[in-house]
Formats: sequence, structure tokens, C-alpha cells
Amino acid sequence: MPASGDRAGRRRPEREDRLVNPSTSTIDTAHFRYVLGHFATGVTTVTALDPASRRPVGLTVNSFASVSLRPPLVSFCVSRDSGSWPVMRTADRLCVNILGVEQRAVCERMAAPRVDRFQGLDWELSPGGAPVLAGVVAWVEGAVEAEHDAGDHVIVVLRVHHLHGQPDGQPLLFLGGRYGRFAH
Repeated sequence: MPASGDRAGRRRPEREDRLVNPSTSTIDTAHFRYVLGHFATGVTTVTALDPASRRPVGLTVNSFASVSLRPPLVSFCVSRDSGSWPVMRTADRLCVNILGVEQRAVCERMAAPRVDRFQGLDWELSPGGAPVLAGVVAWVEGAVEAEHDAGDHVIVVLRVHHLHGQPDGQPLLFLGGRYGRFAH
């Protein structure tokens, strides 16, 4: 009798045969980064107000994605080593700021360790109270819906409450270790 779903009567490999065990993987991390560097990503900065001090905190994220229309959900990934994320995750609202082509310095500042990341930056509060950086091409404000363990990162899912996009904004892109833009 054929295995379920297999019309030719051949058995499918067991699921565990198809999974890669990260502790025994032979994938070289430098090669992994090189190959995935062929995929262009937008560059975002996630911001929040520290609930204890009411000071703005933020970090650079390039793993931002739309998840669902109903309900409206987006996601991003944060390194487990992030010093900002433990503070940010306790905020009522977060804002994903989609950076424009002229905001590379903002991206680098928000990724730098041990600096006042907001020094010299203009920002205002979103309707829900998260920092929106001046000059971004779009922003998405939401509340943490879920967090999922994912290797050396955490996948964060936000339920969207407010959002806005500039009609002529051009996003900052990252490809192959370099920043760039679309050629129109």
C-alpha cells in the first residue's frame, strides 16, 4: 500500500532526515552571509520609549517583513546579544522607521554600541507614543504580539496600530554589504 500522499508507492524520507541540526551543520558562516548578501533588504530602525526613563531607545534592523493583512502584522529579527531589545520589548508601542536613501548615518548610529543613538536626531512621537525619526520614507507603529526563538536571534511580531508613508520617499537598501538605492 502506498504511503499517505505518495501515489507511486515510494516512502517519503522521515522529517528528521530533512532537517539540519545546527550543532552539526557544516555551513560556513562567512559563506552563509555571502550567499544571503545577494538578497537586497530595506534598512529600518526600530524605536521605543524606555518605560522607566521615558528616553528614546533604538536599534537598526534589516530583517523587516510584512506578515499578515488580517490582522495587520509585521515582523523583524533582533540579535539575542542586543542590549537595547530587553528595554524596548517592555514598551507599550514600538515604531519601525523605514530609512530613506540619505539616512545611512542614522542606520550606522543606531547600530553603534554605547552611544546616545538619538543625540542630534530630530524625532516626534507616533500616535501611540513611539519615536518617529525625521526624514524616514515610512513608519509602522505597533505593539509586540509575539516573540519566537530563532537561533541567535528572536523573531518579533508586531500588531500594527498606525502607519504612514511618504508619497515620493525612496528607501535605503542594503545588498552585498553595501548601501544603495533603486535606479529609476
